Amino acid sequence: MKFTQEHKELQRTVRQFIDSEMNPYTEQWEKEGHFPAHELYKKLGDLGLLGISKPEEYGGLGLDYSYQMAFAEELGTARAGGAALAIGVQTDMATPALAKFGSPELKEEFLAPAIRGEKVACIGVSEPGAGSDVAALKTTAKKDGDDYVINGTKMWITTSTQADFMCLLANTSDDKVHKNKSLIVVPMDTPGISFSDKLDKMGMRSSDTAQVFFDDVRVPQRNRIGAEGTGFMMQMVQFQEERLFGAAMAVKGLEQCINDTITYCKERHTFGQPLIDNQYIHFRMAELQTEVEALRALIYQATETYVGGGDVLQLASMAKLKAGRLSREVTDACLQFWGGMGYMMENDVNRVYRDMRLTSIGGGADEIMLGIICKTMGILPGKRK
Repeated sequence: MKFTQEHKELQRTVRQFIDSEMNPYTEQWEKEGHFPAHELYKKLGDLGLLGISKPEEYGGLGLDYSYQMAFAEELGTARAGGAALAIGVQTDMATPALAKFGSPELKEEFLAPAIRGEKVACIGVSEPGAGSDVAALKTTAKKDGDDYVINGTKMWITTSTQADFMCLLANTSDDKVHKNKSLIVVPMDTPGISFSDKLDKMGMRSSDTAQVFFDDVRVPQRNRIGAEGTGFMMQMVQFQEERLFGAAMAVKGLEQCINDTITYCKERHTFGQPLIDNQYIHFRMAELQTEVEALRALIYQATETYVGGGDVLQLASMAKLKAGRLSREVTDACLQFWGGMGYMMENDVNRVYRDMRLTSIGGGADEIMLGIICKTMGILPGKRK
């Protein structure tokens, strides 16, 4: 996959937006524990950046997913990782299934304003006892007349306290765990929804994250996305874009971490010479940059396959796995070269160390990615070729 001039122009627009509307407020958002989602999303919507690969009839640009990857890659330059992640929730985690499988009425009511930045979306899958194990979730949505009545809880929900609607995965029958789930759009001002205090996270501190409780929450059955019982399948499809987006967003964030460290090591002197003059340090920077380029190539290959309509399950899982592990390796190595300065909370390398640790957890832990890869290779016990 090669970026065209149009891809590059899109990235230039994103970078200008980040430089003017996001990076100057990083410290403020980190201290406050949230960013102004409605205000920021409206500005993104006005630029067409919340619907790059979404249908034109609902306000999207209708471009192929390679443009979304260009957007995600550039979004990785945002210093406030939590805000960048939340934008990805809006575009690639809470709305793909709605765009692909939702009814025209549902898309008009929820997708179109999300693309315009007028409504903030969140995704409701994880629960206290069901994170990566999606099949184990316990939240129920039982039919009552023309409605569903929802009971249960969702955990670690990004932007939940500011969201206008949630794309909720719940059990709608007593069938087998892969056939009893449905995706339902739930307005967050519906009676019966309550929240925990904002969760005190290690990183991604600029986004508000909370546990959400559902106590006899009533929504119309017409808010269901697609057919009843197909929610697990649609969520698995939705995960592919989430994982590709997360991997792509890591690339330039890691490069930025490497470049910041190189700059610091040029300026910091020990034993009469700049740190960067130590062969181990400049060799290590070269090794890490090589790894980042390998990750970029894997993501581009996966994106090309996805745009071409191919099965991207293995490649997306590999990209997500590699991005998570490299996020840990790069940030840890770089922080070490900053020494005591890197250990200070206000330092950028410290923040990226904490923020990017989530890459190996959110959207499916490393171990889940390895299981998927093993399955596609036919080497799981009892499932070998």
